[in-house]
Amino acid sequence: MTDTLLAILHMAIFPGGIFALALGFFCKGLDRRVEARLQRRVGPPLIQPWLDTAKLLTKETMIPKTACRTAFLFAPVFGFTGMAVCAAFIPVPGVYSGLFNMGDLLVIFYLLPIPAMALMLGGSASSSPFGALGFSREMLLMLAYETPLLMVLLSVAMLVGKNLGAESSGAEFSLLKIVAWQQENGSLGINPAMIPALLAYLIFLPGTMGVAPFDIAEAETELLEGPLLEYGGPLLALFTVTSAFKTFVVLGLGIALFFPGTISSWWPVNLVWFVLKCLALMLLALTLVKSATGRFRIDQAFRFYVTIPVALALCSLVLVWMM
Repeated sequence: MTDTLLAILHMAIFPGGIFALALGFFCKGLDRRVEARLQRRVGPPLIQPWLDTAKLLTKETMIPKTACRTAFLFAPVFGFTGMAVCAAFIPVPGVYSGLFNMGDLLVIFYLLPIPAMALMLGGSASSSPFGALGFSREMLLMLAYETPLLMVLLSVAMLVGKNLGAESSGAEFSLLKIVAWQQENGSLGINPAMIPALLAYLIFLPGTMGVAPFDIAEAETELLEGPLLEYGGPLLALFTVTSAFKTFVVLGLGIALFFPGTISSWWPVNLVWFVLKCLALMLLALTLVKSATGRFRIDQAFRFYVTIPVALALCSLVLVWMM
């Protein structure tokens, strides 16, 4: 009973739940603010994501007459639940080691596509032609960017597993042990063999978050938000909250994989250090990229992901195997 209650608290308060939502919304607010300044605009306030979500919660829920009602209502709940659970598995180095040490790279790999699957489900259930187009684009893009992600995770697992020797059977998929090994032996982000994998992960981020140049499934000027076109009110707010959770998950996972080092034995300092690293990763991999690029076509995005990031991740895999 105590373990169950503790798990609920971790998913509801820290590191998931309230903390993940607050950090995700702050990242989104800062992202919009910095992008506006780069484009010589004032930009919205940092609390704009909170204001948008609060406004959506006051709106009426509208369901198209020709939509599949069950799937249409289930899609945002499905995406929200998946990311709420996944957020609890992300360790905060020096503060929190994960949900009962259950953080596993393969589990996270299976949970990460859930928001994209929820978008596809909602778009196909809405009976909108724009939703159907968004569904096909999201599915093709997901197949493309999940491949380099898997190779990056395998590179990290193999390198740490080889160094753990007898304690591991060739690859170590426990995120807790990966973080602990790096805290003793140095961050993988500065390991020459893992630099290509780090670059591949940075390229993966804008694709999985659906921002330019990979905002193809929801292209406002082409598909009018695609799968989200028919959504509004609390259902659209759930998609917004899910996106904030996913922001925390992908940024926190990147920190855990490549830069989990701490700077103090006092947990509040380590918590602030973790947040600063997440913000730096977001500004580098998301804000600057989408501010400087236009939108790819779906065929261009697919070719890009199955060539450059795959080649980078494969390079790290080969280097680790040769060690």
